[in-house]
Amino acid sequence: MKKLLHAAILALLCSGTLSAQETGDRRVLTIDDLLSIGSVDEPEISHDGRWIAYTVKRVDQEEDESSTQLFMVSKSGGDVLQMSGDDYPAAMPRFSPDGGMLAFLAAKGDEEEPVTQVWTLDLRGGEARQYTDVKQEISDFAWSPDGRQMLLVMKDKSALDLAKEQAEAAGEEPKPLPYVIDRLQFKRDGQPYLDRSRDHLYIMGERQSVPRQVTFGDFDDEAAVWSPDGRAVAFVSNRSEEPDASENRDIWIVDAVDAAAQPRRVTSNEGADYAPAWSPDGKQIAYVTVTEPDLIWYATNHLAVISVDGDEQRVLTADMDRNVSSPSFTADGSAIMFMLEDSAEQHLATFDLGTAAVSRPIEGNLVVQNYSQSANGDIAVMVTMPHLPAELFLLSNDSLKPLTKTNAALLDELELAEVANVTFSSRDGTEVEGFIFTPPAYEEGTRYPTILRLHGGPVAQYDFSFNEEAQLLAAHGYVVVIANPRGSSGYGQDFSAALFANWGVPDFEDVMAAVDYAVAEGYADPERLGVGGWSYGGILTNYVITKTDRFEAAITGASEVNFQANYGHDHYQYAWEKELGLPWETPEVWQKISPWENVDKVVTPTLVMGGKDDWNVPIQNSEQLYQALKRRGVPTQLVVYPDESHGISRPSFRKDRWQRYLEWYDQYVRGR
Repeated sequence: MKKLLHAAILALLCSGTLSAQETGDRRVLTIDDLLSIGSVDEPEISHDGRWIAYTVKRVDQEEDESSTQLFMVSKSGGDVLQMSGDDYPAAMPRFSPDGGMLAFLAAKGDEEEPVTQVWTLDLRGGEARQYTDVKQEISDFAWSPDGRQMLLVMKDKSALDLAKEQAEAAGEEPKPLPYVIDRLQFKRDGQPYLDRSRDHLYIMGERQSVPRQVTFGDFDDEAAVWSPDGRAVAFVSNRSEEPDASENRDIWIVDAVDAAAQPRRVTSNEGADYAPAWSPDGKQIAYVTVTEPDLIWYATNHLAVISVDGDEQRVLTADMDRNVSSPSFTADGSAIMFMLEDSAEQHLATFDLGTAAVSRPIEGNLVVQNYSQSANGDIAVMVTMPHLPAELFLLSNDSLKPLTKTNAALLDELELAEVANVTFSSRDGTEVEGFIFTPPAYEEGTRYPTILRLHGGPVAQYDFSFNEEAQLLAAHGYVVVIANPRGSSGYGQDFSAALFANWGVPDFEDVMAAVDYAVAEGYADPERLGVGGWSYGGILTNYVITKTDRFEAAITGASEVNFQANYGHDHYQYAWEKELGLPWETPEVWQKISPWENVDKVVTPTLVMGGKDDWNVPIQNSEQLYQALKRRGVPTQLVVYPDESHGISRPSFRKDRWQRYLEWYDQYVRGR
């Protein structure tokens, strides 16, 4: 299968025009190139396997916005059809069971502020028709197995929504109202203050009928899936006494026919159980489980299966010590398919329920980001590699072939950085994996200015996917070093949990070892080094600049530096308490890992960045870091992006951020 995959990707990469390659006239990547890359996502294969629907997100620099459109590609890969209009974004394509309709979510219509609804396209032709007509935004939906009903996920109307409706009914302008908060968890990045309005499940019959609510209470319900016979719905909910004080989630089942039926809990694990998938015979549910919840995000996510009555539960990958995601039964019910994260790779894997053997239909130096199975066993997969932004492939009869070539024409013009996968030893002998990107014009034996970029998380990893940021820096003449220090997610629970209440210690040593390796191997000029990252990558940058002066420049984005100041201000109250305790009871634990305690040691010119409305890692800490550096005379600058939360989404701001990266590193690393 590795050979099949590499042959398929080679065919895709060579399928564009060859003029640039033949003339040797390839050029280096630019910021505008990055903004023009189409982001492929949400594959959905039809039940008969003949068509694959998917979305492509693109940037319109003139309008300064991004929009997502819906496409279909035939099984042969020859026909690509755009299914949604350019005048509205569309998402979440879902084929009807008979294959005649394609449903999707869209906020379209004549209203000034249209609400996201379910729309359907008759695949025989015609315009999209609105299926649901409700006041709330619909966040998720699914056809019933017979195609006669629709399962919907909607949030309750908030007090602000109700007040707005009352004002509009009276012909008045809505007045601003205060947020009234009484929840323990009262913040979530990208959302207003959290109130008691919750996500619940609804079942809807014919088009634009009134949905029937099937779950209730002061709980959020999500990840809902129909049983094969359409008589029940499995879903995920935290229905503990105080959901905001626990990350426990369980699989529940609610009767889809009996309106008086109460939900029944299936799993009882103290950790999170989520991502349910029914077996074809309706007797079992596969799901993902966290068996050591005290380790919070450092714990391994395992594959599990349970009978629908909750009596027989098995954790299937307990001995594997690798994270799994997105389980689904194969069409014959003999195996469970899932995605398996493993050492900078992510594979498509199956667990045979008869033999307990794990196989990997798609593996190698790649990342499978998503997949969708048809009833005939064909699988649409979304794959990315170091020189390939995500594209769709079809796995059919043990043969893998490319379906889409969204960015082939652009890639054919570009000379991308070479990417070397490396391993090296940290200070204590721990083996660490990483990647080194070399500029397109790289000359072996020449030392280059080098940038160490650090990933977020901390429980995440750099992998074999296309890395736009590293490619941009390399195109600008830098060697780029990225690594997976302890805390990263692809190397087992102990490797990840080494960072528990120990931030900035083993991970600092690991990333310094990455720089040492790049210097020892002749890639990096030790006198021209830069460092930087976003989110936890920014936090680790803060540790780096408080512990060493070997870098000429640093960029810390969306970072934390004064942890106690963030308690009650960011949205991590539960995780903070589990890892560090309450700040007034264990202040020494908080201070021990806080870079703020050593801010007086920073001498590195540091660019500080963040989103003004970030509630994941609030801008407050970035402002404090900037103030401290400015007060001490360290070259610094603070860049705050208005109306942006943790991720920067406005295209002009994304462009601005990348430009500032290049300018800052050029000024202080290269001395330009």
